[in-house]
Amino acid sequence: MSITTIETPNLETAATSPPEAPPKRKSRKSRLLLTGLIALLVGEIVLLQAGLLDTKTQVAAVCLVMLLTLMGLRVPIAVAMGVSGLYGIWRIGGVSVMERSLIDLPASSAASWSLSVIPMFIFMGLLLWRSGATSRIFDASRAWLNWLPGGTAVTTNMAGAGLAAASGSTIGITYAISRIGIPEMLKAGYDKRLALGSVIMAGLPGQLIPPSLLLVVYAGIANLPVGPQLLAGIVPGLLLVLVVNATIVVLALLFPSIAGEKITGVTWSDRWVSLGRVWPMPLLITVILGGLYGGVFTATEAAAVGSVGALIITAAYVRGREFWSALGSAVSGTVMATGSVFFLLIGASFVTRMLALSEVPFMFTEWVQGMGLTALQFVVASIVILIVLGMFMDPISLMLLSLPVLLPTLTALGVDLLWFGVLVVICAEVGMLTPPVGVLVFLVHKIAQSKEVNLGQNVSLGSVFSAALLGVPLTLLVIFLLIVFPDLVTWLPASGSAS
Repeated sequence: MSITTIETPNLETAATSPPEAPPKRKSRKSRLLLTGLIALLVGEIVLLQAGLLDTKTQVAAVCLVMLLTLMGLRVPIAVAMGVSGLYGIWRIGGVSVMERSLIDLPASSAASWSLSVIPMFIFMGLLLWRSGATSRIFDASRAWLNWLPGGTAVTTNMAGAGLAAASGSTIGITYAISRIGIPEMLKAGYDKRLALGSVIMAGLPGQLIPPSLLLVVYAGIANLPVGPQLLAGIVPGLLLVLVVNATIVVLALLFPSIAGEKITGVTWSDRWVSLGRVWPMPLLITVILGGLYGGVFTATEAAAVGSVGALIITAAYVRGREFWSALGSAVSGTVMATGSVFFLLIGASFVTRMLALSEVPFMFTEWVQGMGLTALQFVVASIVILIVLGMFMDPISLMLLSLPVLLPTLTALGVDLLWFGVLVVICAEVGMLTPPVGVLVFLVHKIAQSKEVNLGQNVSLGSVFSAALLGVPLTLLVIFLLIVFPDLVTWLPASGSAS
């Protein structure tokens, strides 16, 4: 299960899923899975005979290898985590502990009031996407930013920020912006790499600017209040938008040939009309964030307000059968995405219980403290580890597997977990740009194969990867700024009343 499916399952299906596999391919995959499970069973027997399952640490290590093996065999990540976690619980605690875990953990990990924001924020984002908000925000941004060097690329990035504040879906934003932005920039004479890079980077603020599913999931794992964690992502998200826009403008000034032609003929009347078509969405976001900051309502209540507001906006934008179609699609997509998220959380809870029983996180904390690492040194080391792991794992899996080990040490070193959560999300976003996973790269490449999008130009996977790599140093720059100036993350939740 990947984050793409979690965030916007219908978009993921439409944009990146291959055609239904023929029966032969399915049977081959089943044989591969069966072979892998038999290999794991044989491996367990060998390990038992060799005496390598005698200690808790050895069991934990075997379970992690089992988890990675199952993931490599394309077993759904939630299932892989559940199987490996339960195996470890059984080996360490016995049958009674495993039975108690099966009874307690699914309910305790999913029946959390703080996580109730997830289905409502997903519903809000899907509704606004179905209402046609994408094209309206893009048109308004283009009308107001046409005078800038690289104006259409800047427009793409600003439209991505606007959609981030409406949906919180990196994949959804990239999907929507790619279909509009790429042909517009190619038509205006933009260099292909700048056009591809700008649409990829437009989706990066999607998990920082609220509503953000990754920040909500992180708050649940770290046992933090959701409201302040959402507020903590606002300034870093806007900072990322500013850094990307500044880079585009500088590149357009230094190399005018890559930025195409400026849009002409846009009047002040056009600008005000474009604002009139999008004003309900900024108003809705202002109400949500203002209510969170002022303590008028909790994160859950903010999500409810956002869902109702999105429903009203959708009813105003689309009528008749289109409205009911949009509503039905949003509901079904919300059910699928929410089920996926909670299934992952339940699977992760078994791994977390196994690690707790093995005492590995506490041993890791003692080891780090024995090395004499400062809090800053450990944070930098954690960032490097997260970025490297993010090259091979989707964001939610990365968080669910790494945070149970890192959080106890971070707490012992006195690191602000609210601040660290924003760094974790940015690291996870970097993983969506880099090979071999590079979810955003494969998504944009798939979309760019349409002649309506590429306008007859050849768009190879290599060219999309080279364009996406421009976003890596920019995100690393933002991480550096947040480390040097941590108040950029903490001042807004500290000054607000969100709970």
